[in-house]
Amino acid sequence: MDKTNGSSNGGYEPHPPPYNTQDYGQSSYTGMSYQVGKGNVAVVSPPGTYDNMVHPEGMAAAGGDHEYGQAPPDYCHGLEDSSFSDAAIRRGFIRKVYLTLMIQLLVTVGIICSFLYWDTLRKWTWANYWFSYAMMAAVMVLIVALSCCGNLRRQVPLNFIALGLFTIAEGLMLGSVAAYFDAEAVLWAVGATALVSFALTLFALQSKWDFTRVNGSLWVFAWTLFSFALLCAILRSQYLYILYACLGTLLFSLYLVFDTQLILGGKHRKYEVSPEEYVFAALNLYLDIVTLFLLLLQLIGLCR
Repeated sequence: MDKTNGSSNGGYEPHPPPYNTQDYGQSSYTGMSYQVGKGNVAVVSPPGTYDNMVHPEGMAAAGGDHEYGQAPPDYCHGLEDSSFSDAAIRRGFIRKVYLTLMIQLLVTVGIICSFLYWDTLRKWTWANYWFSYAMMAAVMVLIVALSCCGNLRRQVPLNFIALGLFTIAEGLMLGSVAAYFDAEAVLWAVGATALVSFALTLFALQSKWDFTRVNGSLWVFAWTLFSFALLCAILRSQYLYILYACLGTLLFSLYLVFDTQLILGGKHRKYEVSPEEYVFAALNLYLDIVTLFLLLLQLIGLCR
């Protein structure tokens, strides 16, 4: 049964409502004929105008309604905001690292002062020299755990628990070592360490020299200094000890600048620490500072 355009819909669903040509614009149409289903039903659409609903922007280009012919919005400002977002993340990361470092240093100074001014604890440390070696072994185990286990130093609160245990163990080790020195020498070493660390941090902030590129050279320098330490242990010369303390102070001063620039990042730095590694960054700075303290304490004790 053939059905052509007529006034009735033949029992089919109602026709859709007419569209407003002022909203969508019109375009010329030549008409077409196509078969519907397997029967003898043919649909023929006459030529004329039709409503352009699929691509109304084409009508706008041809002079139609400008509401649908506007260009898509410009999203280039999102790329500009990404640099601001990265800078904000980096600033938050730096604040978190230095806040953690400050808490570590305050705890360490408190433990050292207890070994200096608590006579009972100081005498107990003198009588039990194994305590220093036990704390040294605990510190080494915790350093290896925090350095090698990425999940441990990134997962909260395990990272703070491990870092707190490391700080306490390091403070006990430093306190047991400081108990063998005069309180005045220890205070001089603490003041010198604070001054050197502050000056080197300002230098790392202002300098355009990229110390992150010399990681290999610092590694070679460290192993050379380790070999020199073995030579000093064999020869047992005070002058060699003084030279070793001076070279060690220079090495860890460079490492402090190196680690500070890794944390700060920026366009002048080849490498930088990920914002997720705030515990590892604080650990590096803390180790640089306490090693500087030990070397300066040794240097002051040898020169007195």
